[in-house]
Amino acid sequence: MDHYLAIDIGASSGRHIVGWLEDGVLQTKEVYRFDNGVRESGGHLVWDIEHLESKVRKGIDIAMSEFDLKSLSIDTWGVDYVLLDHDAAILPVYAYRDHRTEEVIDEVHSLIPFEELYEHTGCQFQPFNSIYQLYDDKKRGRLDHATDFLMIPEYLMYRLTGAKKNEFTNATTMGLIDHETLDYDKDLISRLGFPEHLFKKLYQPGEVLGEYKGVKVVLCATHDTASAVEGIPMEGSELYISSGTWSLLGVKTRRPITDQGSMKANYSNEGGIGYNRYQKNIMGMWIVNELQRTLCPQTDIRQIVVKAEESAYEEVLDANDPSLLSPDNMKDAFDALLENKPEDTYDYFRCAYKSLALSYKKAIEELEGNTETKYEKLYIVGGGAKNNFLNKLTEEATGKKVIALPIEATALGNLKVQMSI
Repeated sequence: MDHYLAIDIGASSGRHIVGWLEDGVLQTKEVYRFDNGVRESGGHLVWDIEHLESKVRKGIDIAMSEFDLKSLSIDTWGVDYVLLDHDAAILPVYAYRDHRTEEVIDEVHSLIPFEELYEHTGCQFQPFNSIYQLYDDKKRGRLDHATDFLMIPEYLMYRLTGAKKNEFTNATTMGLIDHETLDYDKDLISRLGFPEHLFKKLYQPGEVLGEYKGVKVVLCATHDTASAVEGIPMEGSELYISSGTWSLLGVKTRRPITDQGSMKANYSNEGGIGYNRYQKNIMGMWIVNELQRTLCPQTDIRQIVVKAEESAYEEVLDANDPSLLSPDNMKDAFDALLENKPEDTYDYFRCAYKSLALSYKKAIEELEGNTETKYEKLYIVGGGAKNNFLNKLTEEATGKKVIALPIEATALGNLKVQMSI
């Protein structure tokens, strides 16, 4: 029996999940889980890439002690990357929630207005997109000695195999991929003054990188949302939300949609396996997690959900307000946006859940208008799928039939690619 290892790393945690087919049914077992998170260094938010690598290796060893693995692959969040000077990482590895790009966004747009960027790439505006991070690197001189550019999962697999290869789905989160050619946009790269040698050939999911301790290492859809969409057992094309730190709401389309309506609604076009993901990054469990950390760190999230449902607080806020991206104190950030401050701790959580549901409603209305299609079902996967209260609020707000699948969809999509080789 063949066994495969999916290593799925999110912004707050990582997990090693072994999968195998038994009587034609995919079985999985989580063998290792570890914490992840940004840390502050020199006034910036960074990833401890050495810590991540050590946890990846430890989990592989644990999996190998129990299973004879045929292959493994790694997926993570998008946009963040590691610059290399030959074989050495150029540190620090900045995290997307760092504010370093704020000073360069206007300069990038003075060289190439966002409207033109969108025409080229169909990529939604986010202040942390790789295009802005790279421009900050350029101004700091960090690109002067860079020989290679690898997204986080590509770097981790390079450390396992020695192979440096860039994967398509993750590259589409950068804001530098031509939506027509589905390759790096050389015109944008030239106009922004980025070294062309950093942007090498793009490989599709399924590419074999090499071996680690006798186990084949392959590229899955290394952007975690791309893997999550592959892991959703949906028929045809329906709405989906990959609900984690972020809520990724979208639908599969045959081709990118890059009209003015899509740009104004800030919808993105990102790579899938044989299809386009027309989707939007909107706020997710981040605001809930940060409220928990600020208000009641010792309280179990299940108790928080029960108390939030019992609350009578009805005021809502814009869940996507920029002030909620990385505040020092999420409670204070909520207070600044609310006319009537909550009296009870759990009022904040009810406000967060109701606000998230309304943000989903708005995004779906925009999506249906831009695609000229009405959808009946909304599949929700990821951590948020376990939250029955939020699912209920979402169904009420959107009018869609919510199908909540509390499964490790990202790991399933990761495994699916490995099993297809």
